[in-house]
Amino acid sequence: MHELPITETILKIVLAHAEKNDVRRIMRIHLQVGQLSDLQDDWMQRYFDHLSRGTVAEDAKLQIERTPIRLMCEACGTEYTAASADQVDQPCPQCGQKDSRLIGGREYTITNMEVL
Repeated sequence: MHELPITETILKIVLAHAEKNDVRRIMRIHLQVGQLSDLQDDWMQRYFDHLSRGTVAEDAKLQIERTPIRLMCEACGTEYTAASADQVDQPCPQCGQKDSRLIGGREYTITNMEVL
């Protein structure tokens, strides 16, 4: 259910952008969603379909790309990725230390819109 407020925010942002740019119709919204995010693609689209009724975004499709889990080693500053949540505690590939912090993987970003 937490998809609902996030989807509402996405819709508000794209509608504001559409109004500023005299957009007649939004066809597709490209999103990047972090791999650690528990947002479900199908629920985001369902909520978006419901919320966007009667707006220029009605019938727009969400194109969702999952972004990798990114970590930074506190010891040496190396940035690296983890393939899954199970690998977040993996040692730094540069120095072998396990003292790393999450710098990406939970975010969501609107990257592009296809409009008429």
